[in-house]
Amino acid sequence: MSSGWSWWIIGLIVFNLGLTFFLFLWAPRARVPVLPDGTTGHVWAHGVLREGMHRLPAWWIVMSLSMYVAAFGYFVLYPGFGDRAGALGWSSGKELAAATTSNDAKLDPVLTRLAAMDVEAVARDGQAQRIGERLFVDNCAACHGRTGAGNPLLGAPDLTDGEWLHGGGGPDITMSIRDGRTGVMPPWSALGDATVKDLAQYVLSLSGRPHDSPSAAAGGQVFKSTCSACHGPEGKGNPQLGAPDLTDAVWLYGGTKAAIETSIRNGRTGRMPAWRPRLSDDEVHVLAGYVHHLSHRDDTTSR
Repeated sequence: MSSGWSWWIIGLIVFNLGLTFFLFLWAPRARVPVLPDGTTGHVWAHGVLREGMHRLPAWWIVMSLSMYVAAFGYFVLYPGFGDRAGALGWSSGKELAAATTSNDAKLDPVLTRLAAMDVEAVARDGQAQRIGERLFVDNCAACHGRTGAGNPLLGAPDLTDGEWLHGGGGPDITMSIRDGRTGVMPPWSALGDATVKDLAQYVLSLSGRPHDSPSAAAGGQVFKSTCSACHGPEGKGNPQLGAPDLTDAVWLYGGTKAAIETSIRNGRTGRMPAWRPRLSDDEVHVLAGYVHHLSHRDDTTSR
């Protein structure tokens, strides 16, 4: 904190505490003119209600004085009066450092044990699941949801269904978390609105959903010449490219006719950020195990 800001804070504290303490001392001694009946002359409800005047009760004065004593004592013992450290030398930074050191001493042996296991084994470890859940809530839930069910509005996939854009094996999940992923579906508006609608009908047919057969047949010809390069000739997708399987019931951005047409017409861009700068390799390993666990909840935990 600069000296200017320090003196600014000191000035505010002195002014506010000084003013309120002055009012505290002055209020019990203030003389307010009253009428012979002890009221101030302020009336409401056509004279039915009249404002009385009574001295402050002793309990209020004692309580207020104790609050001032506590406030002055706080500024003596703890930081808060400008850049003064306080008589106890306490700081939130020191407390955080001590708590972090204590936590690391407990956590490091656990992470070391889990690091020697593959992701699939970590996924079945009860202790790893508890640590992984906390890592997931702190880092991943904002997009994927607390339960991992995903968010079509963000293009965040459902992690509980067992379908994987980039592969669901331990190394694949670890790479996705550690290095991030970027998926791009190019826009195909140049094909024309009629062709986009035909393609949407064909995509609906791939997953066995209700569709217009003649339109789907026309879209199928276009699909083979344009979309199959990424999604494959049968629409099964390509994990190497992050191209989704169009034959299942899983839809990253929604499976309605309108949502599919929007995806084809305007394209989609999804980005999974890399967590390497924020999480250690051991934390990524445990988190990968937890993500694997989300789609394998029937597996028995080891502890």
